Amino acid sequence: MPEPRAAVGQPVDRVDAALKVTGRARYAAEFQPRGVAHAVVVTSTIARGRVTGYETAAAEKSPGVLGVMTPRNIPPMKPIPGGELFPKGKPPLELRAPLADDRVHHFGQAVAVVIADTFERATQAATQVRVSYAADEPVLDPTKADGYEPESFAGREELQYHRGDWERAVRDAAVKIEATYRTPVEHHHPLEPAATVAEWDGDSLTLHDSSRWVHAVRKVAAGVFGLAPEKVRVICPFVGGAFGSKGFTWQHDLLAAAAAKVVGRPVKLVLTRAQMATLAGHRPETIQTVALAAAKDGNLIGLRHATTSTTSPVADFAEPCGILTKHLYSCPAVAVTHRIVRVNRSTPVFMRAPGEQAGTFALESALDELAYALGIDPLELRLKNHADRDEEKDRPWSSKHLKECYRRGAERFGWAKRDPRPRAMRDGRRLVGWGMATAAYPGIRAEAKASVRVAADGRAVAASAAHEIGNGAYTVMTQLAADALGLSVDRVRFELGDTDLPFAPAAGASQTTATVGSAVMAAAAAARTKLIELAVADRASPLFGVAADQVVAKGGKLVTKADAAKADGYADILRRAGRNELSAEAASGSADAKEKFSVLSTGAQFVEVRVDPDLPRVRVTRVVGVFDPGRVLNPKAARSQFLGGITMGLGAALLERTAYDQRGTVVNPDLEGYLVPVNSDVPEIDVSFVDEPDFAFNPTGGRGLGELGITGVAAAVANAVFHATGRRVRHLPITVDQLL
Repeated sequence: MPEPRAAVGQPVDRVDAALKVTGRARYAAEFQPRGVAHAVVVTSTIARGRVTGYETAAAEKSPGVLGVMTPRNIPPMKPIPGGELFPKGKPPLELRAPLADDRVHHFGQAVAVVIADTFERATQAATQVRVSYAADEPVLDPTKADGYEPESFAGREELQYHRGDWERAVRDAAVKIEATYRTPVEHHHPLEPAATVAEWDGDSLTLHDSSRWVHAVRKVAAGVFGLAPEKVRVICPFVGGAFGSKGFTWQHDLLAAAAAKVVGRPVKLVLTRAQMATLAGHRPETIQTVALAAAKDGNLIGLRHATTSTTSPVADFAEPCGILTKHLYSCPAVAVTHRIVRVNRSTPVFMRAPGEQAGTFALESALDELAYALGIDPLELRLKNHADRDEEKDRPWSSKHLKECYRRGAERFGWAKRDPRPRAMRDGRRLVGWGMATAAYPGIRAEAKASVRVAADGRAVAASAAHEIGNGAYTVMTQLAADALGLSVDRVRFELGDTDLPFAPAAGASQTTATVGSAVMAAAAAARTKLIELAVADRASPLFGVAADQVVAKGGKLVTKADAAKADGYADILRRAGRNELSAEAASGSADAKEKFSVLSTGAQFVEVRVDPDLPRVRVTRVVGVFDPGRVLNPKAARSQFLGGITMGLGAALLERTAYDQRGTVVNPDLEGYLVPVNSDVPEIDVSFVDEPDFAFNPTGGRGLGELGITGVAAAVANAVFHATGRRVRHLPITVDQLL
């Protein structure tokens, strides 16, 4: 049945904006149960070895201290149930329970927890805990570390992949290039640090947690403490940034719950900025070798992408850098391999576009190098090798408009005016470089549930245990529910972030719109159907006897298609039925099209840089990005997402790097030493969309866009730097010393 559209596709203001700007939005650390105590984590000062002893007497005697928790007295915990979260493959998260033993696997590992009546007293007492160690030599160099080749990424993506004859392609190629690219450890550093407030009521546990996957936290906490899942409630109405962190159950979640059990009162545990660098994940270091073989005309005949990425001694996370390589370009012979090596660093985790961000830096830089070797324009080379279908799965795309992104991007940027010779373009003394790259991220859809209640006053509440991580979920879900019910946005409220609500997966992999949005639409449609059934069966209704398929929802009423004046308001329908509200619940299901189509969001990134030839500091002066994320449900929120993603890509290209010393210590664990882009680093960014719905993928027509914007940016910057200077930088970030 066609549905009137009023909100979807419009630049609706964020419905949660007023709460945030007035300080009324409550984040995890702001919950203040009666009698709450404060916990502070004591972390290891070595990167490898074991704890040989604790001196806690001074801390225990410190004013206000309620307890010091170590492996000697932590409540017993069962193994972390990672298999329930990743039933199809080896879990990529850390499965070692906190304070499980005396082993130290990385600098900054939790070794004790101090609980006191105030945060200040807990912090002071934590400095009085003395921990002695037997230190071993840490393994820090990924080229000298032991490792193995994992079969899949979280049971979803094949990591060792081959098609065609790579060796023959190399023999037959007219032009071949091979190069190695490196990306460093990067940290998420959201403004809100990880935080948990834990409260026990008998054998029931409530966690206010800065999480973007409340149902996973519930599963893990229930499993670890031997509880039925319904005995654990996890609440998180707002997340102050995540970028991939806060997606799993980290040690601080369980330590807060254990501490609350030890002291018999609620406990709040908030990680410090420095602890965020060792206890809440990071993007791992990668070493990628890309080899390309091409015919004289530029057609690819062979492509090999080998990735080595780092993980911790207690996890099996792999950075899947080559997953796009399998199908982004048309090529008969492709070899993609992944290897993970164990180093004494903390456990890595997903970070915005995991695999794709680092992977596109290597692949798109290599394409640029090949273009120069062939004497072909980099954009022309990509168009020549455009994949008209998914050659990995041998399927058509559900929808793909990458060529249009290339065309529009080149036009908006003025690419045709580019002098292809390195160092040929100048602005006074400054060297000017233009570079471009392809952006891509898969369309992912999982299963979710949602409910919708229509009240007697004609207002509606939609709900799902989704998450607002700054991406606009509150707003977009409100828009979808409003249109499906024929209501204005101000008559609909969306609830999220609570395990008491219907199930939703993590706010990650750019899947929320496709997954939760589809469930919200289905639940709203089910509620609308119930209203129609009530109206057409009610002799007092103006719609009595009308065929249900001739009724639509509009303006808080049901109206007939033939005569809009023939209408019945929601409030009147429910009043006559003697009901205070009507509710419905529905599930989105996984993507029905996944066996018929492959789903990919794409885009084109164009970058301009200026470089002083004497002190070769790179400044990005212009960015143009054109993207095909499917249907754009809210162009204002979408533009903000792309501005953020591109800005984060600029940080990866020029600034971001977590540094370790020879002992494995993080030497820049704060925002003074870990550089991220500020206003003066960010140029004019021109963002636009193709905006073609992908209804083959899901009913919303959108594919998600939170991660698409960061992909390709670092490569476009590096390619522009080469065009400006003639120096090819293959190690991120691009720093002055690499251009001297």
